[in-house]
Amino acid sequence: MRADAARNSAKIVQAAREVYAERGPDAPLEEIAGRAGVGIATLFRRFPDKGVLLRAVLDQTFVEQMMPALGLALRDEDPRHGLAVVLETALASAVRDYNVLTAARNAGVLTAEIGDRFFDALDPLVRQGQRAGVIREDLVLEDVRRIMVMLVSVLWTMEPGEGGWQRYVTLLLDGLSPAAASALPNPAPAIVRPQN
Repeated sequence: MRADAARNSAKIVQAAREVYAERGPDAPLEEIAGRAGVGIATLFRRFPDKGVLLRAVLDQTFVEQMMPALGLALRDEDPRHGLAVVLETALASAVRDYNVLTAARNAGVLTAEIGDRFFDALDPLVRQGQRAGVIREDLVLEDVRRIMVMLVSVLWTMEPGEGGWQRYVTLLLDGLSPAAASALPNPAPAIVRPQN
């Protein structure tokens, strides 16, 4: 990609984050193009539809917010604390980009595949906590995926920006402690991905 095209793409993605935050999940693409200082045709050359743009915004958020948190968590001497930081960062990011997530959900962009990079990066942290004896041994990656979906779904039940989600992170982390763990009744079901 030429340097000017790359700059335009970056400006469009940043403008999308800002416009969605201000205007809500139904923000018009024309306003995003205007905020980025490009024409609508340029926006569509870079991002052929709203879903592609939303994926780019989600990817940027992951790189800027989640990758640093995951790196710090893996170096944390207390793996349970590291996991808490990652979960809190993920939820705080979801709160900050609530309108982007809503738009992505409405556009059908929030698929299981979109979280693969996050969960692949989270898996070593969970294993580290299990080896240290601070996360129950029977927790598997499929459980972690569903737990994150449950945590994010809490956001749809409260006012955006309300800090009540932190309560559920704490409850969840207590539930992952081996000290009070009960035997799980069934193996974790496989993740079912809808057919396109």
